[in-house]
Amino acid sequence: GLVGGAIYWLWSNTVHNLEVRRIATGFDFLGREAGLPIAESLIPYDPSMTYLRALTVGVLNTLKVAVVGIVLATILGTFLGIARLSRNWLVAKLAYWYVEIVRDLPLLLQLLFWYALLQGLPGPRQALNPIEGVYLSNRGLKLPFFVWEAAHSWALLAFALGVVATLLYRRAMRARQMRDGAPRRVWPFALLAMLGAPLAVWAALGAPFTPDVPVLRGFNFRGGVDVSPEFFALLLGLTLYTAGFIAEIVRAGILSVHQGQWEAAQALGLPRGRVMNLVVLPQALRVIIPPMTSQFLNITKNSSLAVAIGYQDIVSIANTTLNQTGQAIEGIAIIMLVYLTISLSISLFMNWYNAKIALVER
Repeated sequence: GLVGGAIYWLWSNTVHNLEVRRIATGFDFLGREAGLPIAESLIPYDPSMTYLRALTVGVLNTLKVAVVGIVLATILGTFLGIARLSRNWLVAKLAYWYVEIVRDLPLLLQLLFWYALLQGLPGPRQALNPIEGVYLSNRGLKLPFFVWEAAHSWALLAFALGVVATLLYRRAMRARQMRDGAPRRVWPFALLAMLGAPLAVWAALGAPFTPDVPVLRGFNFRGGVDVSPEFFALLLGLTLYTAGFIAEIVRAGILSVHQGQWEAAQALGLPRGRVMNLVVLPQALRVIIPPMTSQFLNITKNSSLAVAIGYQDIVSIANTTLNQTGQAIEGIAIIMLVYLTISLSISLFMNWYNAKIALVER
């Protein structure tokens, strides 16, 4: 009753204050023309479209940096965590100092540092060219790509179906092995399903594989795929910063595995790399996954700092929207709803995976 009364009081007080100040409420503004320029978008957009379309672009931009950042930070953090336990003194110390320095510097400062560094690069005419077809300048990163057609989409769908088929086949083969004890190879089926089938679809539909290489024309590059300085700096900062925390989580998870597991695996003649992959990491995952979920959520929420370097995510676009329309409550509510939905989705998936790999007690 107290909670319900408090909610009612807050709601009625808000409605009263809005009426006194003659501030219109509601989400009707979402259907109006935005007139808001957005530099990069995963879907077609121009300023003549609605605010709803602009906010959708912001959500997709947030998801883009969050998903890519989670993948890259997990890979880098895992390698750093293993490197911290390396027998090589130099490798272990380099990983140690990386983790200590990165974790002690504020993320916003790191984002500003990387963005200023990218802005200080030479222009397109003097762009850095470390690899053929790859150019790095103050306009961002230019990468070669290939002309995407419908046949490529079908090939990608075939690959996704091949992954699902391989997982189902692997489960069936493991069940048979548990019954009769005879090991069965999965990689021939996986090679056929995940590589052979997509290639067959690609060849049957006649999809071209013409690379679109960036070429300098005038004052900028044309062709290829463009990674803007804002997105590059944000992704770099989030990845490097979060990888330091993930490295410590991975290190703690590995150290939680009893030393007897190492000794038993080495007694069987397994090399150290195989011991790590087959014995230690599968057990360490039960310790790693819960705190790793928090880091995935942190990447998503920390992406809101993109407004400091000009990357137009949901926070940046929603702020501009509420400044233009005056719908402050609705704008803040949209931001909260987006981050709440993304965070709950990540939490649900990670909790499901954590339950899947948990030890089943008898």
